[in-house]
Amino acid sequence: MGVGEDFRSFCTNLAVPNRQSISDRYELITRRFNLEFWNTDSRTSHSIYAGSFGRGTATGKTSDLDMIFWLPVSYYNTYNAYSGNGQSALLQLVRNALRKTYPTTQVGADGQVVVVSFQDGITFEVLPAFVNNNDSFTYPDSNAGGSWKATNPRPEIAEINRLDKECNGNLKNLCKMARAWKRKWDVPIGGLLIDTLAYYFIREYEYRDKSYLYYDFMSRDFLEYLRTQSTEKLYWLSPGANQYVWRKGAFEYKALRCKNIAVEACGYQSDKYGWTARQKWREIYGTEFPS
Repeated sequence: MGVGEDFRSFCTNLAVPNRQSISDRYELITRRFNLEFWNTDSRTSHSIYAGSFGRGTATGKTSDLDMIFWLPVSYYNTYNAYSGNGQSALLQLVRNALRKTYPTTQVGADGQVVVVSFQDGITFEVLPAFVNNNDSFTYPDSNAGGSWKATNPRPEIAEINRLDKECNGNLKNLCKMARAWKRKWDVPIGGLLIDTLAYYFIREYEYRDKSYLYYDFMSRDFLEYLRTQSTEKLYWLSPGANQYVWRKGAFEYKALRCKNIAVEACGYQSDKYGWTARQKWREIYGTEFPS
């Protein structure tokens, strides 16, 4: 196989394999909350996927699924009026509701979310929230005595989808490949920051709408883009929503090291591409890249 076929296989290997199981659980969780809080048995109303799964950038190694379920505003009025930590009390209310569907599954409340941990390693993190007039969400944070915070994932999801379509599907594939690099090299970078930096990179990239044949160049050039970020920069603005996306640690040096490996891999022309080049890409991305 050539470089294009290898990167196509690599991206196939990164795909989420258990989508039906995830979808079934998502619908059961949504139905339970709708029964409890909206007097309906809908499996889809009042909830969305969030995080990498919502943005379409999750990989098969993803173990945490983020979702948002919004409640009637009357619950905000009730728990906002608490003299104590109303946010914690609201999370416990949502936790107890979910235990009716999963009485033998570990269900906990952790700071901002209700966490459902399944035995196959998949964990759902459910953010209970309230819809604001601008379609953002207000959610409870039970830490430090309790407070309300805001998040706005819909514009991020919409903008990632828009640019990915414009780029022939290459944006989401780049995000997934960067996650493989993160795992292989233990890079201290969050998923939303990966997606944010990939978005800004590919938006101006000359090969942004090309085929898998250009993924070796795209890998090399994105690593170079990561290398050139200022180590003093603490945050970036997310696509669409312009929310702060904070750095977790220094990723630039590991990007430099892997960019140099990618330069070597790209040096093997099509007539000489083979086992040695593949080992270079596996050195960057791990065993999901074909051998």
